[in-house]
Amino acid sequence: MPQRICILETDHLRPQLADQYKGYGHMFQQLFSKQPIEADFEVYNVVNGEYPPEDRRYDAYLITGSKADSFGSDPWILNLRDYVRALYERGEKLLGVCFGHQLLALILGGYTERAEQGWGIGVHRYQITSKPSWMEPAGETLDMLIYHQDQVTRLPENATLIATSEFCPNAAYHIGDQVLCFQGHPEFIHDYTRDLLNLRRESYEPAVYEQAVQSLAQEQQGRAVAEWMMRFVAQGKAA
Repeated sequence: MPQRICILETDHLRPQLADQYKGYGHMFQQLFSKQPIEADFEVYNVVNGEYPPEDRRYDAYLITGSKADSFGSDPWILNLRDYVRALYERGEKLLGVCFGHQLLALILGGYTERAEQGWGIGVHRYQITSKPSWMEPAGETLDMLIYHQDQVTRLPENATLIATSEFCPNAAYHIGDQVLCFQGHPEFIHDYTRDLLNLRRESYEPAVYEQAVQSLAQEQQGRAVAEWMMRFVAQGKAA
């Protein structure tokens, strides 16, 4: 049977990009369609107050990226934190990307803040520090598209680090067989990143912008991360 995934969408795309790229929920559905493990998805935009019915159950819940801060005090962020904490306490499997990665770390005892390193944008390379059985296929490094100025600066005590770099020490982690999170954006494609960079060019130092644009000549491994996520969700399930 397909994996049943609930996508908790935590943003709206900028109006200039929304017609072409739809939304983060759509991007994730496009991404997961390119990996070999079958999955079905339902998308709820939590910024709009949308959540699954109480009697609906999924194999995992995925929290997307957002331009908002995971440590922010907007009502929708506080509501989401309470909701995700309840999911964790219920034993649900949780996947986090960028904002979701940071939100889960914060909820589960870590720390997230504005990073002194500044903006991370473009294609970034991490070192793999651990290879659980579900991380297949996996090499020694991981290249991902990134777009963030916040970082997890302390992992939850029970978290296992799986990817790191000098710029972003806590780039990916898992907590047992329940939580799996990545700072990078596996769902991003080069065209979307380029369009977003150009739209927000004035937000960055010129050298940072130029380096990010040049990095887009490199490939990224979002499809591999998507497969890891689905293998992580599938492990331990009855056939």
